[in-house]
Amino acid sequence: MNDTATDTPGIRESTPKSAAADDAHELVAKLGTLAATPKLLVALDFDGTLAPEVDDPQRARALPEARAALLALVALPNTRVALISGRAMESLEHVADVPDDVLLVGSHGVEFRLDSPDVTLNLDTTELEQVEVLSEVLEDVAAGLDQVWVESKPAGFALHTRLATEKDSRIAHLQALNETRAEIDGLTVREGKNVIEFSVRSATKGEALLQLKEYTKATAVLYAGDDVTDEDAFAVLGERDFGLKSGAGTTIAEFRVADPREVAGVLALLAELRGGAAPAH
Repeated sequence: MNDTATDTPGIRESTPKSAAADDAHELVAKLGTLAATPKLLVALDFDGTLAPEVDDPQRARALPEARAALLALVALPNTRVALISGRAMESLEHVADVPDDVLLVGSHGVEFRLDSPDVTLNLDTTELEQVEVLSEVLEDVAAGLDQVWVESKPAGFALHTRLATEKDSRIAHLQALNETRAEIDGLTVREGKNVIEFSVRSATKGEALLQLKEYTKATAVLYAGDDVTDEDAFAVLGERDFGLKSGAGTTIAEFRVADPREVAGVLALLAELRGGAAPAH
């Protein structure tokens, strides 16, 4: 695929591409098929997918056109919308600010907010002790480096290096990996863009997506994400499903667009197609 623009609003051919996605016309064709499925689940990452990356994570907000498309999908019958994020649930609720009928998954699948407003996570004594040790180790790492900070999560922590120099970021990652491994066995570690996360509970976005698919009884799924942790979700998609990568980077997703603005374009087109389609039986 080259970088020539197409006539489809909000969709841009981009390089590199998945071998399965020949051009934007194929994207639109499959989107039309997806729109006719009896029960649709639209599951989305937040940062870098609906919202542009920002220096202060708590100031992140979905683009207006992305939010409008999301709400248009929420309003359709037999359609469920979910956000699956690496953020802790409290942070996700704050930045997303979505209606209660949007399903939420935080901390890569450690926390769920389904149709009940309650979010529960019970750590056992061993896990609580590990979290305390993990906090001490990572805070010590961050204290010795400029613009490196620790975000608390229910079952662990994220070490952020977005504003740090390349050298300090590299030092932070190496120290954190070495020192946490020396103190705690069996940690789940995920490296993302300018962040490395440590959790005493193992969960992936792929596992979360499968749980949501079962919960909603979806006959097809659209999943969109931008980070390496979203590859776990792309990996569990089936033939009828639709994987959408936002931005650059290696991916197994079937389709790719450039940025959150173009993700919004795809979601708006899906809402339009589904709103005018007679669902298949």
